[in-house]
Amino acid sequence: MAIPALPLPTGGVTHVFEIVVMLLALELIAGRKTVWLPKQWTDKKLPKKLQTSALPRLLRFVRWVEGHSKPRFSKFLANAMSTRILAATILIFTIFAFLAPPFSGLDTLPSLGVVIISLAIIFEDFLLTIIGITVGLAGIGLVLLLGRVVIQIL
Repeated sequence: MAIPALPLPTGGVTHVFEIVVMLLALELIAGRKTVWLPKQWTDKKLPKKLQTSALPRLLRFVRWVEGHSKPRFSKFLANAMSTRILAATILIFTIFAFLAPPFSGLDTLPSLGVVIISLAIIFEDFLLTIIGITVGLAGIGLVLLLGRVVIQIL
């Protein structure tokens, strides 16, 4: 979800990433211990433009978060129930990012919420989880509010 979280006009390319994230979230909700993706999806490479523009920004963001993060209340993130709840949250945020009107930029905040939640799991930081959920919920609010306006204009 890092690519949809960037405020760049991608016009539909992000839907591919969102479908992958939805599939992975469903697998986690179902309780799978290992993730599965179709072989042809795992062999895909990112377009050169995304590698040169998006990935450096993402790495800067991850390094910044890592510098400010520390394990906080990691017990809340370490059990199967919390994994399923976070996976359901990620699924909901991803669905809203997927349904956001194209070229509106409204997919950015729900996607960023997913990225922050993912980093919270990696860094075992419950505070980051709360921040990610807050950002994602703000994004859902914007999708619902501004998405309606964008659709009415079109």
